[in-house]
Amino acid sequence: MAPKKNMSRMSLPRFARAQKITLPTDLAAVTQIGAECDPAIAGMKPQQVEKIWRQIEALYKTGVYPGISFCLRRHGMVVLNRAIGHRQGNGPADNADTPKQLMQIDTPVCLFSASKAVTAMVIHGLAEKRLIHLMDPVSYYLPDFAIKGKKDVTIHQVLSHRAGIPKLSEGFNLDLLFDESALAHFVDQLKPQWASGRTLGYHAITGGFVLGKLAEKVTGDNMRNLLSDLIQKPMQMKYFNYGLPKKDRKKRAFNYMTGIPPQFPVAQLFKRLLGVPVEQVVEISNDERFQSAVLPPANIMATAEETSRFFQMLLDQGRYQDQRIFSAETIQQATQGFGKPEVDRMFFLPMRYSAGMMLGDSPIGLWGPNSASAFGHLGFTNNLCWADPMRDISVAFLSTGNPILGPHLPGLVKLITTLCLSSRPIKRT
Repeated sequence: MAPKKNMSRMSLPRFARAQKITLPTDLAAVTQIGAECDPAIAGMKPQQVEKIWRQIEALYKTGVYPGISFCLRRHGMVVLNRAIGHRQGNGPADNADTPKQLMQIDTPVCLFSASKAVTAMVIHGLAEKRLIHLMDPVSYYLPDFAIKGKKDVTIHQVLSHRAGIPKLSEGFNLDLLFDESALAHFVDQLKPQWASGRTLGYHAITGGFVLGKLAEKVTGDNMRNLLSDLIQKPMQMKYFNYGLPKKDRKKRAFNYMTGIPPQFPVAQLFKRLLGVPVEQVVEISNDERFQSAVLPPANIMATAEETSRFFQMLLDQGRYQDQRIFSAETIQQATQGFGKPEVDRMFFLPMRYSAGMMLGDSPIGLWGPNSASAFGHLGFTNNLCWADPMRDISVAFLSTGNPILGPHLPGLVKLITTLCLSSRPIKRT
């Protein structure tokens, strides 16, 4: 029989080994509150809004989020717009002497993979202008993409994660992200794992770069300018673009690896998805090159309020104030689902995608109970950005901690559920 001390060590909760921050004794001292409407105007009770915020605080208290920025709109009005924690200086490896800077409601945070939803809308905007057709093969516009069996892969298949090229091949180095021509060649050389259109498999990196290259080819302009002209400027957003101008980089939130260090098989799953270990992804996101590059699948910087504003525009059928950003038909094309959930061959989980969005489901889905009409996108598992037409809410939960496993997981589920239950379903006209 093993010695008792070994048995005791084995019985310790795994969460005890999570990488955590130092929690302040006074949460109010690290909480920032922006302009918020009277909950009654938005059809909510004050206690419902308070309960949602208590869930945010509970997530912060798990110790795996150095900073959180959160915005909730209901009926188009901002009900919650708050930040808690630090944008820099309170990571797991920092000590009491490390200079700490508070997270503000106007702190730009990296959306990571939630950037894909925005990139997808740029592509839908090009289709609305008839510069492309979503059912055309990518190779019609990018002949070099046709090699190694990709000739018939359509734009729509890339948008909906059915292009058959979900992962980067062996030998990918993150430095390639900052060499545009080398990266384009690398993506062109990808060989499909399965026939396009037949199998669902999340394209964590590859799809976004194909779409970015396509957009630049048909317009002669880069994705940063296209996004600026289509969404950022018309919607009066300060950030909400790929990376940040040099003058704004000192304001950004830094990302931290927190939670339980991923082990087999979780570590292998995420390396399969991303092409590199998750720790390297977090590290390079703080690299100065990451802020100056245009990375369509991964590096949009925005505030939670800006992100919620974007999804509210989609809820409003493409309108923002007195401007039309997209046609109602384009919004429908971008957010409509196709059939029942299907097992994603990369996540090994049942998923529903539209041409650019991760969709909810009923009786339970990614965006909570009875969320079949909801659409949005995860960012590195800990940024949650979505809209729910049935409840008329647009939500952005942005964080600087990037735990894969840890004590935060039940809290994320509880937060999504609380948001669903706090917003009575309505019939939108």
